[in-house]
Amino acid sequence: MSEATAALAARPAAARKLRRSRTSGARRKLADRLAQAVLFVAAAFCILITVGIVGTLVYESLGFFAHVSLVEFLTGTEWMPLFSEPRFGILPLVAGTVTVTFVALCVAIPVGTTCAIWLSEFASPRLREVVKPLLELLSAVPTVVFGYFALLIVTPALQVLMPDLPGFNMLGPGLVIGLMTVPYVASLGEDAMRAVPMALREGAYAMGATRLQVALRVVYPAALSGISAAYVLTFSRALGETMVVAVAAGMQANLTFDPREPAATITAFIVQVSLGDLPHASLGYQSIFVAGLTLLLMTLAFNVAGYVLRKRFREVY
Repeated sequence: MSEATAALAARPAAARKLRRSRTSGARRKLADRLAQAVLFVAAAFCILITVGIVGTLVYESLGFFAHVSLVEFLTGTEWMPLFSEPRFGILPLVAGTVTVTFVALCVAIPVGTTCAIWLSEFASPRLREVVKPLLELLSAVPTVVFGYFALLIVTPALQVLMPDLPGFNMLGPGLVIGLMTVPYVASLGEDAMRAVPMALREGAYAMGATRLQVALRVVYPAALSGISAAYVLTFSRALGETMVVAVAAGMQANLTFDPREPAATITAFIVQVSLGDLPHASLGYQSIFVAGLTLLLMTLAFNVAGYVLRKRFREVY
C-alpha cells in the first residue's frame, strides 16, 4: 500500500477519534455544569432556610417589642411571661445559659484538648484508629439520655460531696454537657494538629525538645486557628443544648451565677413553653421567638469573635 493510500485510510479513523474526543469533552462540560447547578441550588436552599428562620424570629419579636419595652427586656431581673402580672426581663435566662455553658467549657476544653494532643502526638496509629471513633460515639448518644444521666447519676454523686446541693441545679447538667461536647474538641483539635507540617516537629526534635515540649510549644500554637474553631463549635453546641438542662437544671428562671442553684436556660424555657397551648400572637407565644432570637444573637456574637480569633492566629504553610 502506498503512503498516499495509507494516509487516506487513516483519515476516517482520525475523524472518528476526534468526534469521540469532542463528544467526551461535551459530556464532561455538561456534567460539570450540572454538578455546579446542584451545588448552587443546595447552597441557595440552605441560605433561604437560614433567612426564613431569622425572618420568623425577627417578625415575631417585633410584635413582642410592640408591647414590651426593650429597656425592660434587657435590664429586667424577672422572667415570668405566663403569670397574671407578667415580667419580661431576659437576664435570668441569660445568666442560667451562660453559667451552664461556662461549666461545660471548663470540662470540655481542657479534657478535649488533652485528648487531642494525646491522639495527635502520643498515640500510635493503630490505637488512634480505635480510640478516636469510640470517642466520637459520645456524639451519637441522644441528649435526653445525657439529661437523665445528669439527673439520676451525676447529681446524686455530687450531693455526696455537697449535701446541700438541690436535686435540680446547673452544676450537674453543666458537667454532663461538657462531657458530651468533649468529642468536638478532641476530634477537630486532633485533625488540626495532624495538619501541622512534620518539618516543624523534626526541627524542634533536632534542637533537643521533648515530645511534650513539641506538642505544647510547637504543634499546639501552630494549630491554634483550627483548635479555636473547635472551641467555637463546642461553645455553640453547649449554648444551644436543650434536653440536658430541661431535664436536670430546673425550670425556675433565677438570676444567679452560682452553678449549685437551680435555674432555667433559654432553651429550657423554649421547651417548657412550647409544650403548652398558647394562643397565637399572644405575648407568651411571642416570648418563645424573642428568647430564640436572643440565643441566636449570643451564638452569632461568639462565632464572630471566634472568626476574628482564627484570622488573628491563622498559620499558612
